[in-house]
Amino acid sequence: MMRRLLALCVAALAALPVPAAAQSPLTLDEVLRASAKNAPQIIEALAKQRQAEGKALSVEGAFDVVFDVDAQTRALGYYDGTSVDAKVSRPLDNNGGGLYAGYRVSRGKFPVYEDKAYTNQLGEFKVGAIFSLLRDRVTDERRTKLRLADQDVDVARLEREMVAIGVQRRAMSAYQAWAVAGLRLKAYRDLLALSEKRRSQLARQVQLGARPQILIIENDQNLARRRSLVAQAEQKLAETANALSFFWRDENGVPLVPAAARLPASLPELPNVAPRAGPILRPDLKTVLVRIDQSLARLQLAENDLRPRLDARAELAKDVGALGPGGPSRTPAEAIVGVRFTVPLERRAARGRIAESRAEIESLRTRHRILEEQIAIEVKGITIGIEGADRVADLATQEAYLAGKMATAEQRRFDMGASDFFLINQREESATDARLRALDARYQALVARADLAAATADRDALGL
Repeated sequence: MMRRLLALCVAALAALPVPAAAQSPLTLDEVLRASAKNAPQIIEALAKQRQAEGKALSVEGAFDVVFDVDAQTRALGYYDGTSVDAKVSRPLDNNGGGLYAGYRVSRGKFPVYEDKAYTNQLGEFKVGAIFSLLRDRVTDERRTKLRLADQDVDVARLEREMVAIGVQRRAMSAYQAWAVAGLRLKAYRDLLALSEKRRSQLARQVQLGARPQILIIENDQNLARRRSLVAQAEQKLAETANALSFFWRDENGVPLVPAAARLPASLPELPNVAPRAGPILRPDLKTVLVRIDQSLARLQLAENDLRPRLDARAELAKDVGALGPGGPSRTPAEAIVGVRFTVPLERRAARGRIAESRAEIESLRTRHRILEEQIAIEVKGITIGIEGADRVADLATQEAYLAGKMATAEQRRFDMGASDFFLINQREESATDARLRALDARYQALVARADLAAATADRDALGL
């Protein structure tokens, strides 16, 4: 009986609704993770990278193995010859030539001008190769296109990284603005609470005749003004929360507007980002280097087109089986070697492409140098800004601390009747203003550190 009663009690307790746990503060790390995974600009850049990868795969098709079959028969006429010729070929990936292998078989008779069509009864097998000795030996159009396509994939990847850096920097800015808006709202609400508390105190004192009635009217005037400040701060918080939803998304990429309950108690701490020694290889700088390599590849191809063509060819063939109508001359194995030589004459197209490629390389190298200098100056300027922002933040924090102590002391004097309403009100507002200045100074220091993280492509700080 006791066991049954205990089981019923446990079941009843399990059926009771469990109060929802308090929502934990939304962290910058959560926002950056969601943004890096689901931000539309990053998804779009990833799609462009996959597009470049698909193009590169398509260009690789120039080196695919090709199977070719050619069959023909004479349906009418004096000769009744039938032949089937099958061939497998593949271009070389380190030379402009290629390899091939084939099989050929024929039946019936062919005219003398088609004597080459005869084979033994079981056909002819052959293998061969073509090698470029001058033009197309080092590079050719197929290999250049493949090289350019692979580098286009690198460019798309680097552009995706640059997009991700920009998105994460804006996500940081949106989160910091939302957190600052929440802390400013808290400061104004604390200021309003002081006026509301003082009104009840003044009401009792006026009722006892210790204070004049006009103090309540003056306090109500301050209440109205401070409520207006709170309303403005609430509107700013709603605006920044809406802006943050562009970066904070769920697993399906749907924007989420953070509730005020998830505001952090203080501004987020960023890691101590510092510029690395040596040149900063940002993705946009690497992109210029890849573009230079592409121009060098096009220059190499244009210089290749100036060279004469000298191709060497070797082929080995063997007929098998009983003799065919062509006679015994087909039976012995055959080894054939040959060369082909051609010389371009005017070559104006190649010379024009050479001049174009060299000018492009010079332009890109100049752009690379300019971008290096701009990055170095930008990073140095941000570093100087961080040092100044930290000093201002420390001084503003000290000022806020002292202003707060002054307001507390003035409140005690007011409670003892040693101070007036105007002075206590001024002390409170001065303390709140100092508190907001310290908050803004801290915010500017964080903005500067986020700028440095983006300028130096610090993937850890950016949540990438």
